[in-house]
Amino acid sequence: MPRYVIQRDIPEIGSAERDALREASQQSNGVLAAMKSENKNIQWEHSYVTGDKTFCIYIADDEALIQEHAERSGFPATEVTVVKGMIDPVTAEAS
Repeated sequence: MPRYVIQRDIPEIGSAERDALREASQQSNGVLAAMKSENKNIQWEHSYVTGDKTFCIYIADDEALIQEHAERSGFPATEVTVVKGMIDPVTAEAS
């Protein structure tokens, strides 16, 4: 399945209390569970929280599922980008 980076513009999310982040996570997980029960292949891996944005890493069959999750959860999918590959420090080591 493709991996996606979702930018969510959420004002002041970086200063949200732990309880607010927990509630947001629970809301997302609830929608994902409902989608899974509908045989929709989508999974949240993790998110990075910054000042006014989150960058979420998901895997899903297609971008339409990302958009559906955003609509159902109430969290914006401001920009959705499909990941074409990954590199890390080990990539520099030629074999």
